[in-house]
Amino acid sequence: MAEVANEAAALAEEAGLRPEEVVLGGRSMGGRICSMAAAGGLATAGLVLVSYPLHPPGRPERLRTEHFAQLTMPCLFVSGSKDAFGTPEELRTALGSIPGPVSVQWLEGGDHGLRRRDGEVAGLVVSWLAAREGLRLGGARGTRA
Repeated sequence: MAEVANEAAALAEEAGLRPEEVVLGGRSMGGRICSMAAAGGLATAGLVLVSYPLHPPGRPERLRTEHFAQLTMPCLFVSGSKDAFGTPEELRTALGSIPGPVSVQWLEGGDHGLRRRDGEVAGLVVSWLAAREGLRLGGARGTRA
């Protein structure tokens, strides 16, 4: 989480933004770490969580959501409908504990890796970011943190 905080601060400085203007996110464990950092107080404009690992495969009782109640920023979850780390129903239920605005996009038939679907994922993320008032969209730098 310290590395996420350091990289987010460096990205904000490089882009001439305040830390709370940067959207953080990642795929699987990277997204989980970003969400935990944000829940712990790291300033961010929002979270983009691709293939969030809700629980270990086959272990739905081991939820990784204890920090969700502290997520007050806008969140986008992008998941495959056949993700072994969390079914659509499990994820929808877990997202109910997030007090901030939540958007979910499902990729039908997608597994946890969302192989060969990067273009679709990127399109969903760009659309979500474009719909957020007050956010400025940048170039490839946005993929750093």
